[in-house]
Amino acid sequence: MRTDDAYRAEGVAGGWLYAVGDCNGRSLLTHMGKHQARLAADVILGRNPDLSPAADRDAVPRVTFTDPQVAAVGLTEAQAAERGLPVRTVRYGTGDVAGASTRGEGIHGTSFLVVDEERRIVVGATFTGPGVQELLHAATIAIVGRVPLDRLWHAVPSFPTVSEVWLRLLEAYGL
Repeated sequence: MRTDDAYRAEGVAGGWLYAVGDCNGRSLLTHMGKHQARLAADVILGRNPDLSPAADRDAVPRVTFTDPQVAAVGLTEAQAAERGLPVRTVRYGTGDVAGASTRGEGIHGTSFLVVDEERRIVVGATFTGPGVQELLHAATIAIVGRVPLDRLWHAVPSFPTVSEVWLRLLEAYGL
């Protein structure tokens, strides 16, 4: 069912019907359906939420629970290029940070950022490796909040954790 950005079903007289989750076809993930439901409830209750569709379209966090895991949010390099964004990508080995030793021996994987060069913000991130789903929320916040790279530089990762990869990615970018 097609909906507007407030999740009101299109074509229903009076605008009383809302459609969230799988039935609106936007993001077929449980966590996104819950997000849509919170926003629709805010609209119904008159709380005037920010109805920017960015979370539904550009910042959908997704995890494939394989071995190794693949966790991603935002735009891929190809999607960013299709939109005409001036992008630069950086990558760093997920297992190449000291904190990876807390996960065991021989940790492998890649962490990858897609950066909008003009605005100097992260527009996409992909992480592979064991337990990388835990890196995804920080990337989602960076993308939804449009946090400038210079500000991300001051988000200090705890040691020893795999989240140190954020610092290494920013160093790879040249900060």
